[in-house]
Amino acid sequence: MAEQQGDPRHLETLDRDLARFSTLELATTYVSRPMVGIGVSLCFILLTGVAVLSFFGQDSNPVVVVIAACLGAYMALNIGANDVANNMGPAVGAKALSMSAAIGIAVVCESAGALIAGGDVVETIAKGITAPESIGTDTIFVWAMMAALLSAALWVNLATWIGAPVSTTHSVVGGVMGAGVAAAGFSAVSWPTMGAIAASWVISPVLGGTIAALFLWLIKSRIIYQDDKIAAARVWVPFLVGIMAAAFASYLALKGLKQIIHVSLSAALAIGLVCGAVTWLAMIPVVRRQSVGLENRNKSLKVLFGIPLVISAALLSFAHGANDVANAVGPLAAIVYASQSGDLGSAISIPTWVMVIGAFGISFGLFLFGPKLIRMVGGQITKLNPMRAYCVALSAALTVIVASWLGLPVSSTHIAVGGVFGVGFFREWHSEQRIRKAQAKFPDRPVYAPEERKRRKLVRRSHFMTIIAAWVITVPAAAILSAVIFYLINTTLP
Repeated sequence: MAEQQGDPRHLETLDRDLARFSTLELATTYVSRPMVGIGVSLCFILLTGVAVLSFFGQDSNPVVVVIAACLGAYMALNIGANDVANNMGPAVGAKALSMSAAIGIAVVCESAGALIAGGDVVETIAKGITAPESIGTDTIFVWAMMAALLSAALWVNLATWIGAPVSTTHSVVGGVMGAGVAAAGFSAVSWPTMGAIAASWVISPVLGGTIAALFLWLIKSRIIYQDDKIAAARVWVPFLVGIMAAAFASYLALKGLKQIIHVSLSAALAIGLVCGAVTWLAMIPVVRRQSVGLENRNKSLKVLFGIPLVISAALLSFAHGANDVANAVGPLAAIVYASQSGDLGSAISIPTWVMVIGAFGISFGLFLFGPKLIRMVGGQITKLNPMRAYCVALSAALTVIVASWLGLPVSSTHIAVGGVFGVGFFREWHSEQRIRKAQAKFPDRPVYAPEERKRRKLVRRSHFMTIIAAWVITVPAAAILSAVIFYLINTTLP
């Protein structure tokens, strides 16, 4: 036995066995991670149902309210897993934020945006797409909203599982439209509202991409291509941060303070102008201290854009929480109001606990399932550095803020991804222009062959086509699924 233990072949066999156990342990850990997320998600949904039941147990329709609350929590989890990656992906991809810091900032800002400024878009989802009074009884209206919520949640979950980047806004709007048509025909749908929303789906990514490209052009022309890059950054970086502060302050004055005091548009703009000017002046010494000792090269600029990128990501998360919480709790708010009051024609008041479900659900979904998609958005569509990521985040923030201010449920996915593509396509165009100028100036020097230039495209075309296809199919797919679910509910339940 001793000889066998000392045999080198025996030791090699033992090492291989231990290696197998180590591999098995790693595989078990890898497989168990998704199960932990699913388990925590189920606990959150069940706890939501129990909490709602404890508050509404004496209500006339407690079962309906509890089921709707669980579906709202389920949808909020999917939004956190899918959409929030578009907000934090650029900052993480540019290495301005770690994954844990990005998740922490997003959780706080998403919740604040949902609770402070999320009411207007909820009203649009709950009543603006279909006319509740045209659907019929309050029971039929509740079943229609239930079908819309369930179909949207199922579609987003399926799309996320297969890796398709769909819009949660598209899913909910399609679900509400499909249920409304199934319940009362095409006349129940407010087609002018649908037309405005559909137009925003086209306008928002184009606008997001255009603004991002313009900011990148500004940074390149005024900072990167200057002889003294650091001196130029000391002038322009505080100004860019001031723009973000002005937009955020104006938006918060319009949305966040309306519960306390009415603020007109002109007053909100004045508040934003003052806050932007103060932030601009405050950032001048900060950027000056940061720039001390930096070399005059592009790599040094990444340090100076760290703070603007973090601020823009936080601003975008706030705006996203204000806008996309409607996807989770808009139908839920309509269900609760209809089941309690039975008055479908009056204005829908949004209970605070409904907004809390949306805010917490988005936060849990981001924490449990967000990192994978954050990495994809941050690095797999096009390469981002802090300057490019800042342009994407600021462009998306400004676009979402304007949309939420108008009460229009645009897709944050469209806006953010449009910004990423805008930056990437601008880089391609700018690179092509530089090659042409070099070729005209030095015709004897070799340039990239057409095949090589095609291979060096800075935006992955496969991602572009996949995203466009997903955007096209989401609304009809969610509408058809919602109509089928409504039919099953309406024919099965009394």
